[in-house]
Amino acid sequence: MRVLSRILPHPLLSLILAVVWCLLVNSLSLGTVVLSLILAVLIPLLTEAYWPDRPDPPRLGRLTLYVLLVIWDIALANIAVAWIVLTRPNAKMRSRWVVIPLDLKTPEAIAILAGTITLTPGTVSADLSNGGSCLLVHALDTGDAEDEAKGIKQRYERRLKEIFE
Repeated sequence: MRVLSRILPHPLLSLILAVVWCLLVNSLSLGTVVLSLILAVLIPLLTEAYWPDRPDPPRLGRLTLYVLLVIWDIALANIAVAWIVLTRPNAKMRSRWVVIPLDLKTPEAIAILAGTITLTPGTVSADLSNGGSCLLVHALDTGDAEDEAKGIKQRYERRLKEIFE
C-alpha cells in the first residue's frame, strides 16, 4: 500500500487528470491514454511538496448520497422559488439573514456546505466568520431564521461531518 501511495500520492487527482486529458485531446487512442497515464502519475508526484496538509479522502459512498440529496433539493427549490416569484408580491417576501454556527472544522467541508447553500435556489452564502465558526446566509423566504439555521445544520452539515470527519 505504501508503494501505491508513493506512486499515486493523490489518486483522485490522478484519475481526474487522466480523464480530463483524454477529453481535451478528444481521443481514446493508445497514445493518448498512455500520455494521460504518464501525466496522471507525474503531475501529482511533482506537486506533492505543495500539498503538505493533504486532507483525508472523503467517504465516497456518503459523498455520493450527499450529491444526490443536493441535486434533489436543487430541483425542489427551483420549483419553490419559481412559485414564490410568480405568486407572492415583494412586500410579502420574508427575506432574512441567517447566522449558522458551524460544527465543521475542515475547510473542504465548510466550502462544500457554503457551495451547497449557494447552489440551492432561494439561499446564498454571503460570508464566513474569521475563525470559520459561523456562516452568514441570506434566505429569500423564511419564517424563522433559527429554524432555517437548524434545518441547514440537520440536512447538510450533519451529513458533511459524517463524510469529512
